[in-house]
Amino acid sequence: QLQLVESGGDLVQPGGSLRLSCAAFGNNMEDYTIGWIRQASGKDREEIVCISSSGAVTDYADSVMGRFTASRDNAKKTASLRMRNLKPEDTAVYYCAASHRKGCAGTTLGDYGYWGQGTQVTVSS
Repeated sequence: QLQLVESGGDLVQPGGSLRLSCAAFGNNMEDYTIGWIRQASGKDREEIVCISSSGAVTDYADSVMGRFTASRDNAKKTASLRMRNLKPEDTAVYYCAASHRKGCAGTTLGDYGYWGQGTQVTVSS
């Protein structure tokens, strides 16, 4: 079993920056691909980042490419998401999630079997 706990969500002005963290408890983190998924009010969940189990591959959605940077530290069992140049449309609940898949190719939301509780990010002036 794997438990995930996100933190770092906050209210930030447009153009601002924020760093989200995800702590893993239980099984070894290196056995899982990690995804960052967000859900805005009234919208479907959107996978914005996928990091392969080794951390060698990181895939970003077009909506965050160039603004968000994801990383993981398997030894510390943590993952992080650095967000820059935030926009109002980035407002959402952000989740980290884990999949038994080793890589990101072909990964869908349904592959993520472990989810954190989510952390709210609000971008507003």
